[in-house]
Amino acid sequence: MEKTLENGLKALDIQLTESQKQTLCAFGRAVIRQNDVMNLTAITEETQVAWLHLLDSLTVTKAAELKGKLIDVGCGAGFPGVPLAVACPQLDVTLLDSLGKRVHWLEEILPALGIRANCITARAEEAVAERREQFDFATSRAVARLNILLELTAPYVKVGGAVLAMKGSAAREELAECKNAIVKLGLKLEEIKEFSIDGASHAVIVLRKVAPTPKAYPRRYAKIKQNPL
Repeated sequence: MEKTLENGLKALDIQLTESQKQTLCAFGRAVIRQNDVMNLTAITEETQVAWLHLLDSLTVTKAAELKGKLIDVGCGAGFPGVPLAVACPQLDVTLLDSLGKRVHWLEEILPALGIRANCITARAEEAVAERREQFDFATSRAVARLNILLELTAPYVKVGGAVLAMKGSAAREELAECKNAIVKLGLKLEEIKEFSIDGASHAVIVLRKVAPTPKAYPRRYAKIKQNPL
C-alpha cells in the first residue's frame, strides 16, 4: 500500500509528509480489517485501496484550495473525507452518513489514528436543516447521479464556496443532465478537473455557489429521485 500510495502521489503531484502517508495507510488497512465484520467496501486489496480509495480521494485537493469547513455527504467508509482530513490538517471536516454503524466505527477509529473529523449520523436532506449554507465545500463520491447529488449537497454550501462532485468516466454526461439543477440551486460550473486513477478516468466537477439555494431544496429524497431538477 505504501509503495502504491507513494507512486500515485508523484503521478498526481501531491506532496504529503511521511507521517501523513503512514496515517493514510493505517486508515486504509483499518477499512480492510473492518470490512471482515461490516460491509464497508467491495475494494479490499491493498493496492486497489491505495488507488481507488486513498489516491482517488486526494484528487479533491487538486481541484480547490481546501480551507475552512468541508462536509462529505454520504461518506460511507470515510472517502473522500478522511483522506482530506489527513492531507489538509487546517480543514474542518464533517463526515455525514445515514448508516449509524459506519459512523460509529468512524467515531472510534479516527481518534485512535489521530485523525480529526466531526461525525454525524443523518440523512443528507434532513441534516441540512441545522447546517444550511455553513460550509465552504461539500463533496461526495458514489452517492447518486449528479442531478440528484447536487440537490443534496448545494444547500450545505455558503455563497462563494463550492460543491466538489467526484465522478468517473460519465462525468460530462451527468453534467449535461444538470443544467437546470445548477441554475435552480444557485451554482455555476467552474471547471472539470480530470485525473487518471490506475488507468481509469476520474473527475472532480467544481461548481461554485453564486447565490443562496432556495429554501424549498432539498426536497424529500423520494421526490428528488422521482423527479430530479
